[in-house]
Amino acid sequence: MKITSHSRAAQVAYQDLLRLHLDESASGLIGSVEERTRGGRVYLYDKFRIGTEMKSRYLGEGTPELRARLARAAALKAEAEARRETMARLARVLRAEGFVATDRDTGSLLLAFARAGVFRLGGTLVGTAAYALYQGELGVRFDSDELAQTGDIDFASFERLSVALGDTVEENPGEILQSLKFDPVPGVHDRQVWKWRQTRGEAMVEFLTPAFGAEEVKPLPALGVSAQGLNYLNYLIADPIPALALYRSGILVQIPRPERFAIHKLIVASRRRDGPDRAKARKDRAQAAHLVAILAQDRPDDLHDALEDARARGPRWRERLEASLSVLPETAAVLEGLR
Repeated sequence: MKITSHSRAAQVAYQDLLRLHLDESASGLIGSVEERTRGGRVYLYDKFRIGTEMKSRYLGEGTPELRARLARAAALKAEAEARRETMARLARVLRAEGFVATDRDTGSLLLAFARAGVFRLGGTLVGTAAYALYQGELGVRFDSDELAQTGDIDFASFERLSVALGDTVEENPGEILQSLKFDPVPGVHDRQVWKWRQTRGEAMVEFLTPAFGAEEVKPLPALGVSAQGLNYLNYLIADPIPALALYRSGILVQIPRPERFAIHKLIVASRRRDGPDRAKARKDRAQAAHLVAILAQDRPDDLHDALEDARARGPRWRERLEASLSVLPETAAVLEGLR
């Protein structure tokens, strides 16, 4: 499998643009930073007063990187005009260097969700829409066949995190979707809404959450939506990373780690067997094979750790992995070579 890297200029431009978007996000600090500890993790909030009432806004997990940015919030706010001019220039550089931009419909949706706080509050973009963004994270070119959309734009989040955050989106995603001409699709049995279909097209937006057994619809209070529970999803969306969708001057989103995405695709491909699912399984395996080939060269330790993590989760996980690898002998050999 041939792997073609983006130019050094393109890779530097992407990393610079991502850094500036993270700076832009931190520059919105209004009051003081408050720490809250849950489950052994520290979460940071912007605590401020409106009239006589104290408010708090979730900022993110208390990583050293976020803390450092928040410490510079005043300076970052003062640099806003120059930063936005640089962001626009870097976005032009990426287009000129051959980065595949997000289409208008998807870009409009991601921008509205980002402004509403969907990604800030734990939402993670998954599926092919997320796969397309690895061109920036990994610095490689994807051809048009690899980026062909299935028509689905999927978002996932942990139910427990959504409950624990104590914050909500600034605009409900369902209302955003309806304004963008998406209609709700009630569930067949319980009539709960966790997906929306585009009125004038075939695109589908779905909200997902990890399940541990029965795959039921669950609420995500922070995002203001319900979500379909899926087994194995907890592995995919653990410790997501920031990424940029190339639309306008870029949109800051959150996606799974590429090594987890690759291994998860191998697992879920073995669950898809009949009808339309068979074509999705082929795409799952193709995306996994491509990412494995890249990561085995550039990030072999990360890939090895992700593989061993999945294998350690039980016999069913190992069975699903082996079922997919049995029809991907080259990928199986690459993964075997990581040991």
